[in-house]
Amino acid sequence: MVAIRACEVADHPGLAGLMAEMQAHYRVPCPSDAEIRAGLANRPAGTELLVAEHDSAIVGFAAFSAIYPGPGLRPGCFLKEIYVAQAARGLGAGRALLAELARLALARGLGRIDWTAARDDERLLRFYGNLGAKQHQEKVFFRLTGEELARLADG
Repeated sequence: MVAIRACEVADHPGLAGLMAEMQAHYRVPCPSDAEIRAGLANRPAGTELLVAEHDSAIVGFAAFSAIYPGPGLRPGCFLKEIYVAQAARGLGAGRALLAELARLALARGLGRIDWTAARDDERLLRFYGNLGAKQHQEKVFFRLTGEELARLADG
């Protein structure tokens, strides 16, 4: 059975390992374990983490924040990241994480959950579709980083 709960400081070592696995899965550079733990300890105000636990191990997580405004000027929730350990897939951890996030959103008066997904991951897109999520083709995802971010900040 998978249990979902809010992340606690004691979860940081296990969560850091899972985040390192996630970085490898996405084939992106990964900071050191110490840097990941520091990031967890000093994450920005308003960011929250849920963890999925199975047999006393952290097997998944969801990182999210409340956002405002949204359609109808109602608040919502942005799911920044959800990840389940490769070895734990099929246990229902992803669905359980999203179900708990849905419960939290409704309890807090948040009218929606938004997130992004890789267009070419058919398995993932089917998973989200099976939950009842709808793709919004009219939206485009943008990102500013590095030199472009600095250039804009400098005016």
